[in-house]
Amino acid sequence: SQRPSWNYRAQDGGGIVVDMFPHWEYVLHELFGRVTSVQALTATHIPRRWDEHGKPYDATADDAAYGVFELDGGAIAQINSSWAVRVNRDELVEFQVDGTEGSAVAGLRNCRVQHRGTTPKPVWNPDIPATEAFRAQWQEVPDNGEFDNGFKAQWELFLRHVYADAPYRWDLLAGARGVQLAELGLKSAAEGRRIAVPEITL
Repeated sequence: SQRPSWNYRAQDGGGIVVDMFPHWEYVLHELFGRVTSVQALTATHIPRRWDEHGKPYDATADDAAYGVFELDGGAIAQINSSWAVRVNRDELVEFQVDGTEGSAVAGLRNCRVQHRGTTPKPVWNPDIPATEAFRAQWQEVPDNGEFDNGFKAQWELFLRHVYADAPYRWDLLAGARGVQLAELGLKSAAEGRRIAVPEITL
């Protein structure tokens, strides 16, 4: 892995929950709704790793997290995060969103959709090979515009806020929500239970 060795040491503050759950908080919050509960299971699948100098060390931080997030409005998100998995998908990260009227599979660059009206009805028979090309039944969403790097775009909005007092939605409260979800995710994993995520207010 190209990650620095401190990422894999719990005593150094590392771990995939601390790294990724703040990201999942704003992705879920911005797209679908506020996270109201979290249930997480963590694991250290590779307990022995090698540092930047080729020396082995004990990896004590979680390198995988399996999270279930309940959202305001009743939607449920299930997100697996891992530094110990081989990628077998079109993009490094992909999200499948299923709704009554259709579904979407969105990555960092591309998106495919399947509307309810065009969803075929496959017959599942475990005794014969699948005869349908399921991926071919989805439609690509066309790129109707050029999108800049997301982090760069957000920094530009922040600089406009600092320089010209322009509105800025991602304030300290948004950062606190990310830290809160990571802390509650670790608590959920340690205690083996679902934990409510209280709303943070000023």
